Amino acid sequence: MNEKQVYSEQTDVLGAGSAVSTNKVLKNTYMLLGMTLAFSAATAGIAMAVGLPPMAGLMLMLVGFGLLFVVNRMADSAKGLPAIFAFTGIMGAALGPTLNYYVALPGGPSMIMQALGGTALVFFSLSAYALTSRKDFSYMGGFLMTGLIVAIVASIANIFMGIPALSLTISAAIIMIMSGLILFDTSRIINGGETNYIRATVSLYLNIYNLFINILHLLGAFGGDD
Repeated sequence: MNEKQVYSEQTDVLGAGSAVSTNKVLKNTYMLLGMTLAFSAATAGIAMAVGLPPMAGLMLMLVGFGLLFVVNRMADSAKGLPAIFAFTGIMGAALGPTLNYYVALPGGPSMIMQALGGTALVFFSLSAYALTSRKDFSYMGGFLMTGLIVAIVASIANIFMGIPALSLTISAAIIMIMSGLILFDTSRIINGGETNYIRATVSLYLNIYNLFINILHLLGAFGGDD
């Protein structure tokens, strides 16, 4: 066996090992994502049942964003799992007042179900495309981050300006950005750019969370509540 053949076999072994590692991260990510989404749905249901006020929901969301940094710091240890469940549970509960608002509207429950269906359709379609095409969407990272920062700044500004048309434009932009981030984050897992399934889960969870909220906002607006 010559040196070239040895190198080729070593490369094949390394490639196979990398593929197994990537598949394990992917499997763990989707399993944890499903569990955290279910947990969020449960805490959102509890928040709705107890009638959590909007101010409490806002406070919980701020706590959730604080926990986001904790999750990222603990992602490489055994503490990462309870941390991510604490984070997603808090974020789910924070959504309770918003859901109660929409439930009280004419056709509100239907809008929520449509938003859930639309979110699932977007997520599964884009994830399936990224998984089957195996394309590297890392080139989108800079553009998506810039767009997200602009959307956040515009959202903060619109709190004071209160322009309905701008609010709808921001929601539409965030839906596009989150869709791009689903491709980007899934691609990173497939291509070995993200090897920690807890961090990968957090990224996809936030994409889905923001996608749902903004689809619901647009449905509510076109349903005549804005």
